[in-house]
Amino acid sequence: MAKDKSKDDGGWGKLIRDVVVILLLVLGIHSCVAKPFYIPSDSMMPVLRNGDRLIVSKYPYGWSYSSVSFHLAPKIAGRLFGKLPERGDIVVLEHPVTRIDYIKRVIGLPGDTIELRNGELSINGKPVKREVQPMLEIPVDPNTPGPDSSLFRFVSRDAKGKEVLELPIVRETLPGGATFDTIDMGPGYTTDNYGPITVPADHVFLMGDNRDGSADSRVDTSQKGLGGPVPFDAIAGRAEIISFSTDGTAEWYNPLSWFNALRSGRAGTDLRPERQGN
Repeated sequence: MAKDKSKDDGGWGKLIRDVVVILLLVLGIHSCVAKPFYIPSDSMMPVLRNGDRLIVSKYPYGWSYSSVSFHLAPKIAGRLFGKLPERGDIVVLEHPVTRIDYIKRVIGLPGDTIELRNGELSINGKPVKREVQPMLEIPVDPNTPGPDSSLFRFVSRDAKGKEVLELPIVRETLPGGATFDTIDMGPGYTTDNYGPITVPADHVFLMGDNRDGSADSRVDTSQKGLGGPVPFDAIAGRAEIISFSTDGTAEWYNPLSWFNALRSGRAGTDLRPERQGN
C-alpha cells in the first residue's frame, strides 16, 4: 500500500510541475514575445473597432515592468534594450495611475512640442498635413458604438435600408511620413484645444484615432485620461496585426455562432502605419 501511495504522490507531483512549467512558459511568451489583445471601445476607430483581436509584440521597444503580462511586476524605473517608438506606431500601455491596459497611437516623441487648435494638430510649430476623405460606412452590429457613444449620431441607413455608421474621416500625415485615418466629429469638443506642451525626456504623447472620443494624453486622469505625456516605461508593446474580429453576436454555449460572428475582411489587417516616402 505504501509503495502504491508513493507512486501516486510522484504522479501528482509530476503533473503539478508540468502545469507550473507550462504556465511559466506562457507567461514568458506573453511578457517577452507577443500576446493577444482585445479592443473593448471605439477610441481607436476607424482603424480599430470594438471586437477586434490583435497580436501585440513585446520586443520592439525593449522590456520594462509594463512588459510583464497580467500586471504582475512592480513599477520599477528602467528599460532593458530600450528603443523609442516611431511617430504613428499603435502601442499598448499601462495607465500610469490605474495600470489598466490602454491602446493609443504615438503622436509626440521626447522634445516635441504638441498643440491642438480647433482640432488641428501641430508638432513643433508646424501643422500636421490633413486630408478630408470620403465618409466611411461601417455596418451597424452589436459591437459598433451604441447610444452612449458620441459616434451614435452618425447612424443612418444605406440604399438597402440597413443601418450603417457614416463617419467623417480625416487622413493625417505625421513628421516622418506615418499616415493614417482619424475621425473628426467637428468643433465643440474639449479635446479640440490643447497645449502647447513639450514632451519631456523619456516620455511619449499619445492620442486615439477617434480624436473627439478618446481619453488620451489630452485628458486628465480624473476623467480616465492619461494626464499628459506618458513615461516610456509604461509602454508594453506594439500592435502588429488583427488576428480576427467579431460582431458581438457570438454565444459562448453555441460554437456555430462563433463562426457566424466573424467579421469578414478584418483578419490579417496590418496595424503598422503606411509611411510616405518608404
